[in-house]
Amino acid sequence: MANALVDTSNIPGWGVDADAKNNPTYPMRHIDQQETRGLTWVRPAQQEPDVEILRSIEHNRLPAVLGTSTPPSGLSGAIRRYAFRRSESDWWHWLLLMGADRINVVEGLVSDLAHGTLPNVPAEMGARAEWRYNQKGFVLKAGAALAVSALVFAAVRTRRRPARPVASAADTAEMRRKPAI
Repeated sequence: MANALVDTSNIPGWGVDADAKNNPTYPMRHIDQQETRGLTWVRPAQQEPDVEILRSIEHNRLPAVLGTSTPPSGLSGAIRRYAFRRSESDWWHWLLLMGADRINVVEGLVSDLAHGTLPNVPAEMGARAEWRYNQKGFVLKAGAALAVSALVFAAVRTRRRPARPVASAADTAEMRRKPAI
């Protein structure tokens, strides 16, 4: 079966980007001035950062407005600083950032405990919403957490008690014959 040619003039919307003046990417493809990179607006004044801002090696300047609610600190901050030495196209960059996020959660829990605040982990993880909208998933997750906790508890408990050697009948008889010194 041969493919028939289609008359595109009858298809609504076909070729809407054919006009270069109507194409939103046209100014960026044909940049005449390298400094403005096709921008037609005046760049706002640069905000002065008051905390450490990590910047990608792909960008030569910070955005005009910036900020962070949690500047890098501790072990997670050190991992983030190391990650930003790598290119964004390197998958290690993203793995390190995800690992730093997980470590930051643990650092936050330790900080809460150090300040005398007991974190409400189930509420922070959305347990009430999970129970309300996904009861089956909640029960599965709670069961899995309970099983893992029981296994860890059993493993720790068995390691704590040293195994006692069981004396055989012959050893017991020998001990009885020897006088105690």
